[in-house]
Amino acid sequence: MSRTNLELSISAMTTKLEGIQRMLSPIFLVKFSFIKFVLILTIINTTTANAAGGINIDTSNGFAIHGYDPVAYFVSAKALEGNPALTYKFEGNKWMFVNQTNKLAFIANPEAYIPQYGGHCAYAASKNKIADSDPYAWTVHDNKLYLNYSIATRSTWLQERDTNILKANENWPELAKKLRTNK
Repeated sequence: MSRTNLELSISAMTTKLEGIQRMLSPIFLVKFSFIKFVLILTIINTTTANAAGGINIDTSNGFAIHGYDPVAYFVSAKALEGNPALTYKFEGNKWMFVNQTNKLAFIANPEAYIPQYGGHCAYAASKNKIADSDPYAWTVHDNKLYLNYSIATRSTWLQERDTNILKANENWPELAKKLRTNK
């Protein structure tokens, strides 16, 4: 085989390999992302602090849902960090609020504002796992607050939101029981 033919053969093989790589990349990335997600869930599952009722407690500040105001998601439609001077303890868990009005609304009806699955990742709960949540990865649906591990996880969760909620609702009683016994 001449050098020119060899170079053409190598070039053709390289082009084919690049094409195969482009086709496989999304598959690899999905598999890799899923494996990474499971690994992260496993690690977080052993480090997430929980208090009474399986509520997600931030170990750095001792507050539920990282110190963010649960009422703000409903009334301000955004994640707002609470004020340490405006706190309320409910069923052994400390909550922070941005203002007195939100605090009083929570005191009047805590169940209306406490996030589903104790503020743990809703997508993880649908997979029968426990993971921390990002206060900015939130959704209010049917007057219930759902938090997720990250914005990317929230996007995945939203693709099959209703199915994921049904699965998480099925899984949560056992997950909450495990959280209470692993304190």
